[in-house]
Amino acid sequence: MALKTAFKGLSSVATAPTEDVYSSKTLSKFLSFVFSRPGAELIDLGPVIGSNIAFMGERVGCKIHIEDLYADLDRHALEGTLDRLPDFMAARFPLGDESVDAVLCWDVFDYLNPDAGSALSGELIRMLRPGGALLGFFGARASGETRYTKYFIEDESRLRYRFYVGACRRRAVLQNRDIDNLFAGLQLSDSVLMRSGVREVLYHKRSA
Repeated sequence: MALKTAFKGLSSVATAPTEDVYSSKTLSKFLSFVFSRPGAELIDLGPVIGSNIAFMGERVGCKIHIEDLYADLDRHALEGTLDRLPDFMAARFPLGDESVDAVLCWDVFDYLNPDAGSALSGELIRMLRPGGALLGFFGARASGETRYTKYFIEDESRLRYRFYVGACRRRAVLQNRDIDNLFAGLQLSDSVLMRSGVREVLYHKRSA
């Protein structure tokens, strides 16, 4: 089945040359879920990564909605309108209720203030179908560096990542209870604290 894609928010940003590969503890579970649903619809909240789209396309036909929230963050930062992010997030997605099977959050919540984070999580929960899956990463520390991370899927259990220049920095670290509050109503399937300090969390939406 041909892979269908919906691209939004493609931005051109400078990248740093340093890359690294690490083993994820939750990626394989997330991908197994997606691969079990032929024709699944998935939201990716990061920039367009051609190799990730190809990886998914080789294994299952699905529709991928690329929603680059990092580009949205940059635009609001440059325009001086970060205070409007909560309202923006609440109206950001045109997709209907319970219309997607899976969401890749990456680490975008690390860059949002509490109100914007709550608005975004509410929208993701709204769009997720019963039984659907959501995977997110949460950093171990705040940072004064204005940069984001691109994640490249190497295989079912490994990710390669690359830093690139951005306009925002990581905010205060979200604790477990903060993450659980963001996704209240979803069922926690796995939560793993990596050696790097990054926490990977996998949620599922309860079936009706």
